[in-house]
Amino acid sequence: MTNQITLASLGWQPFYQQQLTLDEWDNAHPVRVTEQHRSRLEVAGDSGITAIPITPSMPSICVGDWLLLDTDGHFLRLLQRKSCFRRKAAGSRVSEQLIAANVDSAFIVCSLNRDFNLNRIERYLALAHKAAVEPVVVLSKVDLCPDPEGYREAVQKLDSLLSIELVNGLDPASTVRLRPWCQPGNSVVLLGSSGAGKSTLGNSLLGETLQATGTIREDDARGRHTTTRRSLLRMANGALLLDTPGMRELQLGDCENGVAATFSDIEQLATHCRFGDCQHLQEPGCAVRKALEEGRLEARRLDNYHKLLREQALNRASLAERRAGDRELGRFYKRTQRESTKIKRGT
Repeated sequence: MTNQITLASLGWQPFYQQQLTLDEWDNAHPVRVTEQHRSRLEVAGDSGITAIPITPSMPSICVGDWLLLDTDGHFLRLLQRKSCFRRKAAGSRVSEQLIAANVDSAFIVCSLNRDFNLNRIERYLALAHKAAVEPVVVLSKVDLCPDPEGYREAVQKLDSLLSIELVNGLDPASTVRLRPWCQPGNSVVLLGSSGAGKSTLGNSLLGETLQATGTIREDDARGRHTTTRRSLLRMANGALLLDTPGMRELQLGDCENGVAATFSDIEQLATHCRFGDCQHLQEPGCAVRKALEEGRLEARRLDNYHKLLREQALNRASLAERRAGDRELGRFYKRTQRESTKIKRGT
């Protein structure tokens, strides 16, 4: 961030301003979270950059969030988000992990090597559609690929209206293609697996080396983590870039709408199935299976559609059960506190 910081330069929009009361506008200060650490948040506002401690009473907060602070710099409340990326926490933990908030576009970065994977791109697209953010598939390392247009055509088949750009992250002249999404005050998040070239692309967009970069492993073309934390950074032209660590595991939570939007072609075919609850497996009169047999639908795409629907349904049920348990535990604590107060008062 530069020294000349204004709310507008941080991405402040009428959507956030309308959430403030007249008293808050006079006595509170909006700030945006630019970096998150274990015990503190780095925030930026029109008075500069500062840090505030993370306390147990705070809601879940992530980079990109807008907060209100009082005149002493203490946390007051979290403003409603315009958009939010979230996933099921990695591993066996039954919880959601916030990735980024209040972004306008998502650059889904995929390298043109053996790590190229249409299933993974569809997974990120579902995440972007769930967050109500415009996705742009950025095919990186085009300088190392003998047939980049073949890859572009394969991705374009996922959605004829999908924006796709071929770039060489090491060449700033190549990344100019991304300028339409990088207007002053706009926020862009970089998503992709380790080694996809996100940090290299981020450095080109920023115009300076702020993020470390690394090489990929030659045996499987997969990368190593170089970005270790989420950071909101300002580009020279005034756009904002949110880089994220590469994600080996991207489990979808409550993302049924995102999956439906990503596979809108299958959803449209399903409206012509004989049965309204058709699962597109062996049911008679299934328009989806007919399209598959006639070559109008790829088996890989239908398999991934089924896989993502099963995954998000399972994770959604687990998360709902966890939330219900947390609510019951909270009610138990409140009952215990009330009983303890009564005993102390002798009533």
